Amino acid sequence: MTGARWRTSSRSGSSGNDCVEVADNLPGVVLVRDSKDRTGGLLRFTPYAWRVFVRDLADH
Repeated sequence: MTGARWRTSSRSGSSGNDCVEVADNLPGVVLVRDSKDRTGGLLRFTPYAWRVFVRDLADH
């Protein structure tokens, strides 16, 4: 997606096997992709859904 600024998740493994990238700089959408397959599919979240998702992960 044009204009997305990707950053690697702080939870991604240092071995490079579990790499997730997030772009949360676009209005109204948070994008998530596998950094090992950057041309593959994207997950799209609303900012609210992303906050709920991340909060729920932190609770587990």
